[in-house]
Amino acid sequence: MSRPTDAVITRIVVVGHGMAGARFVQELRARDLSRRFEVTVLGAEPEAAYNRVLLSSVLAGSLTPAEIETVPSAWYAAEDVELRTGVEVAAIDRRRRRVLTTAGEHLPYDHLVLATGSRPWVPPIDGLVGDDGELDRDVVVFRTLGDCRAMLSRLDRVRYAVVLGGGLLGLEAARGLAGRGIDVEVVHPADRLMERQLDLDAGRVLARTLRELGVRVRLNARAVRFTDGWGGGGRGLRLEDGTRLPADLVVVACGVRPNTGLAAAAGLETGRAIVVDDSMTSVTDRSIHAIGECAQYDDQVYGLVAPAWEQAGVLADVLTGGSTRYDGSAIVTRLKAADVDLAAMGETDVDDFDADDGLEVLRFADPARGTYQKVVIRDDRVTGAIMLGGPETVGTVTQLFDRAEPVPADRRALIFPGVVGAGAAPDPADLPDDHTVCRCNGVTAGRVRAARDAGADTVAEVAVTTRATTGCGGCRSDVAALLASRSTVEVPA
Repeated sequence: MSRPTDAVITRIVVVGHGMAGARFVQELRARDLSRRFEVTVLGAEPEAAYNRVLLSSVLAGSLTPAEIETVPSAWYAAEDVELRTGVEVAAIDRRRRRVLTTAGEHLPYDHLVLATGSRPWVPPIDGLVGDDGELDRDVVVFRTLGDCRAMLSRLDRVRYAVVLGGGLLGLEAARGLAGRGIDVEVVHPADRLMERQLDLDAGRVLARTLRELGVRVRLNARAVRFTDGWGGGGRGLRLEDGTRLPADLVVVACGVRPNTGLAAAAGLETGRAIVVDDSMTSVTDRSIHAIGECAQYDDQVYGLVAPAWEQAGVLADVLTGGSTRYDGSAIVTRLKAADVDLAAMGETDVDDFDADDGLEVLRFADPARGTYQKVVIRDDRVTGAIMLGGPETVGTVTQLFDRAEPVPADRRALIFPGVVGAGAAPDPADLPDDHTVCRCNGVTAGRVRAARDAGADTVAEVAVTTRATTGCGGCRSDVAALLASRSTVEVPA
């Protein structure tokens, strides 16, 4: 749609073209039908926006970089959005309302949206970083598509890989490398994998599952040096207890830190990230906003895609005159690694309970089959869960957690599918229209059916219409089932 000649134009500059920044621009244009906003997007990476959640699938070889692109390049031109990739911002001039790029350009703004994400944290281990401040040639971080390509380019000469960090990204990287036939060991300083999301028993079951899939796990372990001269002239990693591990490649996945340097240098209030209010606006400057991993709301920093997209929608609505406000996000963590199905949400490290205080804890474990399921219930509502190796009921539990709906009278339905009268784990094709299928994008079964009935024949075509499957990808099987089903139409006699 062309812009009216007498329109008052508002200039928006978006710094960051990751999943949060790209989503914000889409949400803004969907609301800005009269094209009142002149939008410029600056991305430091050379690539167009892509789904960072699916990088492990690229590493494993099950997806190509092109297949994880989130916004087609042609969309920007069609929507009159100026996209500039490979551009880094050096400073923010708040007084003149402009940003300065490292190339010396000055770009004016009326509203500045910071979607700068996070940077990997590299622990102070001798040998990981050279005297020049750069990572050693055989050390990589796992954060971007460029990092993924760097790993793939080395695989023909890698026999042994060590992954530092047993969190979400570390395990996804390890599984991807193991799928390529590489000998992989995860070194993690805590007593369990994914200690922020899992209890001790779940961590043990997950470690056992990974070992059976070819990923060795070493817990309560700390690396102190990456060195040459290991076993016949190779390279290796020395641990605090003296153990030496062969390592042709070291993958650093020890967590991230929000990118707040630009904001702090400009005098914006920062804590762990850029402090914003419920309109995703800086508490220091009303013309500057932050979304995604670089934003801190109510003392919380969210590192997952669903909250970033919620924040992007809120900010787009606010800037176009809406009244939507952000009040935080319920977090569901999904591990996306081949042959590992894990979802964790809410409070999970709960063990002792008293029936008088309204707390219930349900558990089922079958370590030999890689299954551990735990549901925490307070006052008849799901407040936490770990669903490992049991995908049949994860949709039901997640829905109850998201909506704070009452749990079934027969609690067994939350862990065991098919319990009579409980209504748990229905066939995806039988889901009610208001059931949320794609949590990342808030897509219901009804919207998927509508897309199907309008002519979408494949999961990819449904994704274009609804965005389902473009987040963590965990809903792909449900979308496929809905796509395969057909509505029953009653014909009057």
